[in-house]
Amino acid sequence: MPVAPTPPPEPDEAAGKRLRITRELTIPFAEIVLRTSRSSGPGGQHANVTASRVEASFDVLASQALSESQRARVIARAGERVVAVAQDERSQTRNRELALKRLAERLARALAVPRKRRPTRPTAASRTRRLDAKRRASQRKSARRRPTGEE
Repeated sequence: MPVAPTPPPEPDEAAGKRLRITRELTIPFAEIVLRTSRSSGPGGQHANVTASRVEASFDVLASQALSESQRARVIARAGERVVAVAQDERSQTRNRELALKRLAERLARALAVPRKRRPTRPTAASRTRRLDAKRRASQRKSARRRPTGEE
């Protein structure tokens, strides 16, 4: 299956257009490589002649949009190259939108800083439930034993 790179958008079209990742971060479309190929799976004659599958890839190391800390976080959590593929729809345009959306979601997940866990103590009710369960298990097991004194 031949993979044909999509020609980059015209300079005036790409100027100012960016993919929003988070509220603070956007990536220029010039840093995203879009490739199209024929979609796999059913689709009849239409699938055999149209390159509707879209693969969007983002080279983290070459990006100018990411800071050093962001770059390190994405590489650690998603790798040096982040890829998203879409072949859900018949339309290449719709698949392009889906691939870019999935790429943005992957990058946002990789950039998200997990909240620090604050240790808590067990509640009184949970302690009671745990002890009740232990007591029931103990009684169940003691009921399996032979009665003492009979042999």
